Amino acid sequence: MFKKPPCSVLALSVLAGLAIRPAHADAAKGAQIARQWCANCHVIGGNATGPVPQGPPSFQMVARSGMSADQLRAFLSHPHGAMPNLALTRTEIDDLIGYIDTLR
Repeated sequence: MFKKPPCSVLALSVLAGLAIRPAHADAAKGAQIARQWCANCHVIGGNATGPVPQGPPSFQMVARSGMSADQLRAFLSHPHGAMPNLALTRTEIDDLIGYIDTLR
């Protein structure tokens, strides 16, 4: 016979589900973060703002890469390659992903 789970288990399940969903991303803040921290190496919009070394993809290339939001989040959450460790917050990462989504 099926027993109903205790309320505490149900409440924890609901909270866990909420915790894995990102907050509403602010693409405008993401664009600001991109201009502030990423434009030295990546082409952010259609034009470079200065010398861009060979190698790093433009944000439009990243947007067209097919990476999901979760893949981008994992990539931005850990230092990689020649990128500096910017220690972005979860909200900043979500905002940056929101901006990248506008370029798709």
